[in-house]
Amino acid sequence: MPELPEVETVRRGLEPVLTGGRILSARVNREGLRWPFPEGMADRLTGARVDALRRRSKYILADLSTGETLLIHLGMSGRMLISGAQLGGFHHDHPAPAKHDHVVLEVEGGARVTFNDARRFGAMDLMPTATAGAHPLLAVLGPEPLGNAFDGDYLAARLKGRRTPVKAALLDQHIVAGLGNIYVCEVLWRAHIAPARLAGDLSPDEAAGLVPLIREVLTEAIDAGGSSLKDYRQADGELGYFQHSFRVYDREGQNCLAPGCTGTVARIVQSGRSSFFCPHCQG
Repeated sequence: MPELPEVETVRRGLEPVLTGGRILSARVNREGLRWPFPEGMADRLTGARVDALRRRSKYILADLSTGETLLIHLGMSGRMLISGAQLGGFHHDHPAPAKHDHVVLEVEGGARVTFNDARRFGAMDLMPTATAGAHPLLAVLGPEPLGNAFDGDYLAARLKGRRTPVKAALLDQHIVAGLGNIYVCEVLWRAHIAPARLAGDLSPDEAAGLVPLIREVLTEAIDAGGSSLKDYRQADGELGYFQHSFRVYDREGQNCLAPGCTGTVARIVQSGRSSFFCPHCQG
């Protein structure tokens, strides 16, 4: 499932086309994806101008001139693809309609934005912009890892006394929003902390020290356009490239890349997810 860097990359790709643009028409080709679409979604989108395009955790939020906000979640295989627009040095023509093109937005200026989702685990919803933060999917989220509210004191306080593995704590969206399996593995490797170590056993300095590493890993991943492992594509259809910079994720059996470390990357399963780590330098 796309994590924060992938969603932020898609948001940035959509911004030049959507922000300030008017949706001339909206076509909805099914009743819903993971959940039913809101009633009259096509009519409510048609004619609306996109005033702002933002991200909250793994959700893209399009604030509309109608006073509503369109919430978009990519799910496991969702793609927001742009055609009919100049992106960088290339013009992307409109492709032929595809089987899993579930929502199609025609934007003034000739651009088209298509939500394609083969597995149909994605979602869209409409809500009043003024109360968007109270939406059930957003109200439970912790602070953004790249925001000012997420700092060392905050994380140390939230991890204190927790008898769950530190990896599970960092994946808890109530504690910090948007972190996923790939990037938590990378962060813990850089911190030399084992993923199975109890969160409450970290010293305040160790917990606080995770914050700059989280920001470092996420920023590097965003700069690389995210990680393409299966279905993820950027808004222009291109792959992300951070997977070529993995230090530990998906490297089971390979030499640890930490300077001076002679260990070998291992894999364990935690709550149904693979955790990659070096037993030698993350012991």
